[in-house]
Amino acid sequence: MDPAAQVSYSPFDYAVHEDPYPVYARLREEAPLYRNDEIGFWALSRHADVAAAFRDHGTFSNSHGVSVEPSAWGPHAPRTMSFLALDPPRHTRMRALVSKGFTPRRVKEMADGIRELTLRHLEPALEKGEFDFVADFAGLLPMDVISEMMGVPEADRVEVRRLADTVVHREEGLNDVPPAGMDAALTLVGYYQDMVAERRRKPTDDLTSALLDAEIDGDRLDDTEIIAFLFLMVVAGNETTTKLLANALYWGARNPGQAAKPLRDPARVDDWVEETLRYDTSSQMLARKVAQDVELHGQRVPEGDRILLLVGSANRDPRVFDEADTYDLDRDTSQLVSFGGGRHFCLGANLARLEARIALTEFVRHVASYEVDFAKAERVHSVNVRGFAALPVRVEVR
Repeated sequence: MDPAAQVSYSPFDYAVHEDPYPVYARLREEAPLYRNDEIGFWALSRHADVAAAFRDHGTFSNSHGVSVEPSAWGPHAPRTMSFLALDPPRHTRMRALVSKGFTPRRVKEMADGIRELTLRHLEPALEKGEFDFVADFAGLLPMDVISEMMGVPEADRVEVRRLADTVVHREEGLNDVPPAGMDAALTLVGYYQDMVAERRRKPTDDLTSALLDAEIDGDRLDDTEIIAFLFLMVVAGNETTTKLLANALYWGARNPGQAAKPLRDPARVDDWVEETLRYDTSSQMLARKVAQDVELHGQRVPEGDRILLLVGSANRDPRVFDEADTYDLDRDTSQLVSFGGGRHFCLGANLARLEARIALTEFVRHVASYEVDFAKAERVHSVNVRGFAALPVRVEVR
């Protein structure tokens, strides 16, 4: 019997959400090109294949989006996924315009604001001594940073955060966005529509106004494009950074010898962030549409098929990372593919890293030691995002 027939992988499987890494290890060895006929996708799990596919946008197209979920996959994907669901030349144009609101200078200038928001949530949580790291801190900060960037008034932020959480929540046994998620998405789009219209009337110094202002040779973004981008920020920028922060705390607690390094020396927070991005990345996979027949591992993948690039698996490939299943802050993480690669390299990578760096630096400056209540930690169930819905911690403050 063909051993490749024995390994089974579905991104909708709750057991995979609990721990995908043993399955990934088998895929890399037994079925580096895996086929799931039932759901209708191929999957690449080795680092070399994933990294090469990210760079080859001619073969692996973004035109149908990046998610395996039926409602998010198809020619309509740019409506909610913005330029993430476009190929050149439309992608090139849109990314160039959007980048105007995301310059390195603009991101760097946000550092003080991020630190202020970090302390606003962190200090009251630490005073309690015991708290839920997600509900009281990691689940609040990234959405507040994005809302501040966009110009969402403080009074609206709790509701905008609730809607964003509803959009990404998934129910067991349902292989798509639930009705509540659809409703929340429509409400959010309506909210951003009003906000964009308001900024057209009265510009301010926020990202929404910067996007309205962005221009290259007379070309500008229209309202629909701006709203799609704001929506993408909420889904992609909020959720992944929340998960990165909690994953760092969780794996630090599982590996106290490693957590001790940033707790002793806050300069090691960068290494903590990067090794967490490698070891257990928030975005576990991205889908692509095969734009032309391609041969991979001796098999033909036909044009029009869908293929998943398993980022979480690539980051644990022992061909690239020695002792890949060991959480080690001293390793070289330069080959990680957590933010993709090529033309679609994550535009928010610098912002995500900045947020994580500031949040965890403030955490280790205030905390002498911490422990996680592993029994009460709850995982999020999502097809492509990995992390925690709840992470109870107990801290000893300095």
